[in-house]
Amino acid sequence: MKVTLAFGRDGAEIDIPAHVHASVLHAKSAEAAASADAALAEALAHPIGTPSLLELARGKKTAAISICDITRPAPNRIVLPHVLRTLEQAGVPRAGVVLLIATGLHRAATPQELLEIVGPDILGQYAVVSHDARDVSSHLDLGTTRSGTHVLIDRRFIASDLHLSLGFIEPHLMLGFSGGRKLVAPGLAGEATIKRLHSPFFMRDPQVVEGSFPDNPLHRELLEIAAMARHDFIVDVALTRSRQIARVFAGEPTAAHAAGVEFVRQATLALLAAPVDAVVTTSAGYPLDLTYYQSVKGVTAASHIVKPGGRILLAAACQEGLGSPEFTNFVRRFPDAQACLDTTEKEPVVIDQWQLEKLALVASKASLAFCTPGIPLADRQYLWGPVFDRPDEAVAALCRELPHGAHVAIIPEGPYVFSQLAVAGT
Repeated sequence: MKVTLAFGRDGAEIDIPAHVHASVLHAKSAEAAASADAALAEALAHPIGTPSLLELARGKKTAAISICDITRPAPNRIVLPHVLRTLEQAGVPRAGVVLLIATGLHRAATPQELLEIVGPDILGQYAVVSHDARDVSSHLDLGTTRSGTHVLIDRRFIASDLHLSLGFIEPHLMLGFSGGRKLVAPGLAGEATIKRLHSPFFMRDPQVVEGSFPDNPLHRELLEIAAMARHDFIVDVALTRSRQIARVFAGEPTAAHAAGVEFVRQATLALLAAPVDAVVTTSAGYPLDLTYYQSVKGVTAASHIVKPGGRILLAAACQEGLGSPEFTNFVRRFPDAQACLDTTEKEPVVIDQWQLEKLALVASKASLAFCTPGIPLADRQYLWGPVFDRPDEAVAALCRELPHGAHVAIIPEGPYVFSQLAVAGT
């Protein structure tokens, strides 16, 4: 059986040998909207749980719009013109609008990435700036949540009259589903806030996983933070497998996001009757598989359907290597998953440790292998399993170790598929 994996920009074809039983798990096809422009116009004019964006913006002099960075395939260049045009119609001057790239603790966008994120026309007419979580002075202190998180949010967002976010909704390894409140925190949060949100206090909670919504303590924490930041309006979209806009969810942040989650849950759900012996997964190709840090999501998404002690093979290009300097240094500290888990439980939180902690939780229950050609040879020793340069080579090696009749699940789009066991009550 031949299957094309989302891998880098161009994809990669693999061949599954006949001696194993293969199941290919795709996200159920959400149909593209007949007209994305019409869907956006309708959603802004008749949003969920709030007056139209035009009404909300009237009388406002400034607006801040939080948007996704380059690691997310959010259709900003399609959505932004509708939002900006509405703000202008309401009387908000262009000089009063700031587009904040919600980097969280990711690096700032490069000039070329700014062009890719918003397009040349918007870049030439509006202020487009990357959030910097490490710059304490660029944040306002909003106090403390009920659970004890110290909340620091980008002061440019807080100081504006209107607070908007544009995103998209997909399964998320910690929050259940992305979008909505995530564009405020961690997207625009300070380093101390982000560290707390990604600490073992939340990461070790069994409800802080893909698909867990709304009974997810991290989701509830982010809702509280977003309310403190006066999050006014969201425009979140659901995407098709080819990343076209399928549906638009705009309006009051909590209600509109919940409606979007319900749609995406049904659109991405892939059920299996029983756990499998092995999974071949990806990080959904470019841009999500630029780094090993982001590619962890493909592993955690696959972990829900593999047998205890089963195998998970990740195919991700990782053109930018392991990830941030902090994550890279953290990866290089640990010879195995248990050492990582022991350390993260005892030591103060460091930047980006949470992604490796989530990977370690999976590695403590399954055997891992990697096709990550962009990771330098010197760093491959720090991956917790064999490393290959080509997806076909990696899959062949995996299947050689499996007995006749072993069940292998193939997830070409990795974290874009919400894979679960039917027996789990999904």
